[in-house]
Amino acid sequence: MKSVCVLLEELVEDTEFLYPYMRFKEEGFEVISVAPESKDYRGKKGMIFRPDATFRDVNGRLFDCLFVPGGYAPDKLRRYPEVLSMVRKHLQNEKLVACVCHGPWVLISAKVVKGKKVTGFHAIKDDLENAGAVYTGNPVEEDGNLITATDPLSMLQMMKLVLVRLTQIESRSTP
Repeated sequence: MKSVCVLLEELVEDTEFLYPYMRFKEEGFEVISVAPESKDYRGKKGMIFRPDATFRDVNGRLFDCLFVPGGYAPDKLRRYPEVLSMVRKHLQNEKLVACVCHGPWVLISAKVVKGKKVTGFHAIKDDLENAGAVYTGNPVEEDGNLITATDPLSMLQMMKLVLVRLTQIESRSTP
């Protein structure tokens, strides 16, 4: 069974957390939302989310996909060494890392965007370029096992790509 970790923090963009979380569940994947603490987190639009696990609970675990939603949550997530280590470890182990909207801020702080083709919300273009990324501005961008998207409207295209990539991983490992 494929496993997906969806990160969570205060002021996450509600749809960018909820849509992938539910879509991965719909596909039958093991989906775990992970946050710093086991408490309620409020989304930008007011929804309340409680994580399935904490950073401590999943310490060292590799998922088939690590998903970073946007909103203002990435500005908080990038302050946790556990999150930055998790991002680097997943990319180094050729696991998928997907970020939408302001999610690539986490990639910048993890120092993994230099020379990578990425996209994200237009307001973080300068941040990405200053970190050495090749900002494309496309709705969705793929560079190796890194998939990025600009905003909630691009998530339909993004999720199709992520699901195709997860299926490819499965077919490569099946004898």
